[in-house]
Amino acid sequence: MASSVLVLSMVALVMILLCSATATASNASPANETQHNTFSLDNFGARGDGKHDDTQALAKAWNAACSSSRPAVLLIPKGKSYLLNSITLSGPCKSSVIFMVKGTLVAPPSRSAWSEDSRSHWIMIQGVSGLTVTGGGTVNGNGDDWWKNSCKTNKALPCTMAPTAFTFHRCDSLKVENLKIVNSQQIHMSVEDCNDVQLTRLSITAPATSPNTDGIHITRSKDVQVRDCIIKTGDDCMSIEDGTHNLHVTKVVCGPGHGISIGSLGDDNSRAEVSGILIDSIQLYGTTNGARIKTWQGGSGYAKDITFQNIIMDNVQNPIIIDQNYCDSTTPCKRQQSAVEVSNVVFKNIRGTTISKDAIKLSCSNADSCSDIVLENIDLKMEDGKGETQSTCRNAKWRKAGTVIPQPCEAKN
Repeated sequence: MASSVLVLSMVALVMILLCSATATASNASPANETQHNTFSLDNFGARGDGKHDDTQALAKAWNAACSSSRPAVLLIPKGKSYLLNSITLSGPCKSSVIFMVKGTLVAPPSRSAWSEDSRSHWIMIQGVSGLTVTGGGTVNGNGDDWWKNSCKTNKALPCTMAPTAFTFHRCDSLKVENLKIVNSQQIHMSVEDCNDVQLTRLSITAPATSPNTDGIHITRSKDVQVRDCIIKTGDDCMSIEDGTHNLHVTKVVCGPGHGISIGSLGDDNSRAEVSGILIDSIQLYGTTNGARIKTWQGGSGYAKDITFQNIIMDNVQNPIIIDQNYCDSTTPCKRQQSAVEVSNVVFKNIRGTTISKDAIKLSCSNADSCSDIVLENIDLKMEDGKGETQSTCRNAKWRKAGTVIPQPCEAKN
């Protein structure tokens, strides 16, 4: 009897151990499946010396990473510089991809390396869901030759297209973080037709004299967050254009540059729609504009539900400006009978110094004046105390809350 009990006990123990082992194996399986496959650029023929063309190596590495059934890491190794010509990296991908830039991606130094049909972009990633771009490395647009040959640098030259350094097109659940983007040929980063985007801890720099080198350009995208970025360029730190909805920008340091601009909107009599914009906790240093909304005459649509708040300005020209008569043309723009409607705009908790006597300028359209403009708790004074600031208004429907210096709309233009 005792032997039978012993045998049964041993069988039971074996069964328990087998079940335990099975459970452990079952629990371990998903963890193994979620391990990343790493695809290093060096394993696809890249030289990484900054002289030889590594474009095809990146294309091969991307194809391998994008077709991986498990989450993939595309690695740009640290300590090397990879020369790239114009390239488009396309999805959809089978699994999530981390584009890990630890080294440097560098563009050709001469404009002659670019064909006419490749001049709109340098690095484009399109049609990818769940992409993360990170790594602490550098994306260097090598833009000096482009700047010298710009019509904005030399008015005798024809105006030609220049590449955007990093373009994200039709990407959802996108994260771009911890990167340095420098010396772009034109715009540094463009987010186009994307949803659910996070841009964090980016350092974007170019000389103050570099033309059209916007830091971050956003268009036709929604649910975008930008935070903890430093942007120093020759144009808008951020340009927010048609089709942008639900954009939150926080903790951005801007300058030199042209400030943070919504627009321009409505050019060439087009329709533009922008809404749900929050610009919060911003520092602006030596910029040619501060918080700006700019629209062309003749456009249609709306720019509404916009808040600029908690902003510190130091030596800023044109700190607060709404311009519904924007004209960036070599010839005067004709007066037109329509405009992009600008409404429900709040400028709140803004303080600092300006080199412009007109610290607040609301130049609204005769055709469709801007309305529901709130000026709240503003204190803008002349740099080094050189006189008093003032505000200028035209066709603006506004109201004041708290203390506002200068007194709103004392003068009309």
